[in-house]
Amino acid sequence: MIIVAGEALIDRIHYPDGREAAIPGGGPYNTARTIGRLGGEVGFLGRLSTDAFGRRMRAGLEADGVAVPESLDSDAPPTLAIADVDGEGVATYRFRTDGTAAAGLTAADVAAALADRPAALHVGTLGLVLAPIAATLADAVRRLDPATLLMVDPNCRGSAIADREAYLVRLTGILARADVVKVSTDDLAYLAPGVSARPAARTLLDAGATLVLVTDGARSVRLLSRAFEAELPVPRVTIVDTVGSGDAFGGAFLAWWIGAGHGRDDLSDRTGVEEATRRAIAVAAVTCQRAGADPPTRAEAGWPAT
Repeated sequence: MIIVAGEALIDRIHYPDGREAAIPGGGPYNTARTIGRLGGEVGFLGRLSTDAFGRRMRAGLEADGVAVPESLDSDAPPTLAIADVDGEGVATYRFRTDGTAAAGLTAADVAAALADRPAALHVGTLGLVLAPIAATLADAVRRLDPATLLMVDPNCRGSAIADREAYLVRLTGILARADVVKVSTDDLAYLAPGVSARPAARTLLDAGATLVLVTDGARSVRLLSRAFEAELPVPRVTIVDTVGSGDAFGGAFLAWWIGAGHGRDDLSDRTGVEEATRRAIAVAAVTCQRAGADPPTRAEAGWPAT
């Protein structure tokens, strides 16, 4: 089992031609759906509103094979992300988070989800920002079973981070236990302003991460570890929008890695890491060619049947 912890929200997407759409999203939500569509055994650990939007979010997760306990239902309204998509398909975000469901994850919720010692835990995005969920997940990471692989996607949303210093302190503590960190060059620019991508990524290794995967839009993906460094090309595709593409990348890497029987101790295997990254690149490329966060199924991604 892979557990993905964090927020589910509604993306209100504004396209440059005037079209609008309101669809379920959120980094962890998209990541969990990606893993489910790719055939991974996955559970979502995040609060869901009981209103129409929340029911839609739950239905989307369940349709993709993601386990969601009924105990995670919340009477609070759903968190809202306003995504403005430019002419090149790139989205920028604003958030409405006060008093919303996503923030309300409790220690008891997390303890129940992690009791069976999952193969992997994925955390990130607003789940590392909002109170009290951020403190809850940081504490869960400190108590995580030694056999569980931890993947972190900071997916930094500066417009949602009121206290940057407190956020960085929390993230540094999480990185001390991290096995895989997926970051974009935009994330690195937020985390280490004025530092170029490679040295900024290496600071994440210095903080404790075992493997760092750096995405940079249409440019090559960079892999950094203490054992090796590599760059893998990204295919040229016609981009509809980039919503959820980074989440699809991270979810696909984790789905392939765990599905292949790999764990924490295998991350020095360059061949295995490069194969998982190539699979992740291909899944993200498909997602970029679709509107909204719509990752491919296992068959659409060309993965072998389970």
